Amino acid sequence: MPVERGEVTRLLRAWRAGDAEALNQLLPLVIGELKRVARAYLARERHAESWQPTMLVNEAYLRLVDCQQVTLQDQAHFYRLAAKKMREILVDYARKKRLQKMGGSLQKVELPPDVPDRKSVKDRVDLIAVHTALEELHAQDPRKAEIVEMRFFGGLSIEEIAEVLGLGVSTVHRELQFAKVWLFHAIYEGTLHES
Repeated sequence: MPVERGEVTRLLRAWRAGDAEALNQLLPLVIGELKRVARAYLARERHAESWQPTMLVNEAYLRLVDCQQVTLQDQAHFYRLAAKKMREILVDYARKKRLQKMGGSLQKVELPPDVPDRKSVKDRVDLIAVHTALEELHAQDPRKAEIVEMRFFGGLSIEEIAEVLGLGVSTVHRELQFAKVWLFHAIYEGTLHES
């Protein structure tokens, strides 16, 4: 049964207002979309064989429930935050695995198909490098970083991003193009600071 556009938002607001039952009603409505996002993440992860979409969704959902200081504004915000939590979980996993192997194989993700000069780079990049680049972009331009997160990690369309941020579609498209080029150079041209 399709979810009415405002139902998730209504349940999020009821939960934030203290209605514990709203949280129980929310999960069945969002589980399908969360699993879709999780499958997309895990498809990019060569070294996350031990993860299943349901595991990643459950872990992200638990982290979201524990985010008492975050005010979830609407359905798009919820999915955006869930995607960010999934990325954080996989980055934490990648870091632990890297520490265990002391410089062993890196966690990788596939590049989006429209990245400039795709043929000149490997099909997979280091997840930690992507995370670091995104954090640096966020420090310089939070809106561009948020647009990237919504598009590539939250799965929102350009039109949905424009609606959520109250921007024009052409503005979102232009900022996304700039952010992709910036991230590409940050990751492949070695402009990231070593930490």
